Amino acid sequence: MFEHVDAYAGDPILSLNEAFQKDPRAGKINLSIGIYFDNEGRIPMLPSVRAAELAVVEAAGARPYLPMEGAANFRSAVQGLLFGEGHPAIAAGRIATIQGVGSSGGLKVGADLLKRYFPDSKVYLSDPTWDNHRAVFEGSGHVCETYPYYDPATGGVRFEALLAFFQQLPARSVVLMHACCHNPTGVDLTADQWRALVPVFRERQLLPFLDLAYQGYGDGIDEDAFAPRLLADEGVSFLIANSFSKSMSLYGERCGALSVVCPDADQAARVLGQMKFMIRRNYSNPPMHGGQVVAKVLTDPKLRAMWFAEVADMRERIQAMRRELHRVLVAKLPGRNFDYFLTQRGMFSYTGLTADQADRLKNDHAVYILRSGRMCVAGLNTRNVEATAEAMAAVLGA
Repeated sequence: MFEHVDAYAGDPILSLNEAFQKDPRAGKINLSIGIYFDNEGRIPMLPSVRAAELAVVEAAGARPYLPMEGAANFRSAVQGLLFGEGHPAIAAGRIATIQGVGSSGGLKVGADLLKRYFPDSKVYLSDPTWDNHRAVFEGSGHVCETYPYYDPATGGVRFEALLAFFQQLPARSVVLMHACCHNPTGVDLTADQWRALVPVFRERQLLPFLDLAYQGYGDGIDEDAFAPRLLADEGVSFLIANSFSKSMSLYGERCGALSVVCPDADQAARVLGQMKFMIRRNYSNPPMHGGQVVAKVLTDPKLRAMWFAEVADMRERIQAMRRELHRVLVAKLPGRNFDYFLTQRGMFSYTGLTADQADRLKNDHAVYILRSGRMCVAGLNTRNVEATAEAMAAVLGA
């Protein structure tokens, strides 16, 4: 019956992580998967999240189905976090928000919505982007193309090329953009560059779709919401999927959301209704527990302050690992410039290694990064960062 079914080639990130788990070598280092580990190499249980979870469990009662769009307190808390408490767009009812199954679920609901109501619009992805972006949108029937983004020569953004590309796109084109901590490069647009894009979005009638999976890992929780707040302030219509996997260390709970900022409350109500329809024919409604933990953290002033401090600690530890990696590489290969490790932001770094060099790093030194050269800096700690830098130097200097 199923002989015609093709074998699954596997996800490049998850498959590499599986290979790491099977590697018998002592001292192996996993810098492949996008998970934050503490200095002991463990996924942390944040004290704020733990306290919130205990409170949620203590108050638990019956567990009915949530509404299709998710819990009201979760959705309200997400809007306040993304756009700022009391933002005029929230007060005007212009934002339609659903509780998603992680930000990946939000991306999928958004992709289905856009395919139904913008069926002829192409989706443009940054070159490069997270591997699953293309899979999600093509899985919803979209045609995906790329726009200029990363410049390997400078380690920065090809902003002039990006701007020129956007200026010639057809009206209602969808441009998928990382709000901060670009995955996989770690290279972000500046505030001035975001401001320069606003008139282009308006004049070309483009529809931005922001992905915010790493809020707090760049400059801070509020600072990393600069792009969605700017676009909302400027009256741009856009979508944004966000996640609490990294920022609250709730990977397995799949806590995320999708928000659509609309021109007015009437359009937002209709968009919300259609997102509910997309959810109903997919998974009916989201799970309860993780979302209520998130809502508790965000709405309890004491827990919210604790969480802000905990995210700052995680961000600063990643930055310390970047500095140490840079220090050892500069000492080992003094003729090369590794300053890009210091300017990139968030969990990920484009190391500059080729696919062959990434293979040698894995095969000869048991250090796992993606063949694209992407490394998860959050997997480094004080015990493995020097060994990683020495292995990278050996591969780069070969």
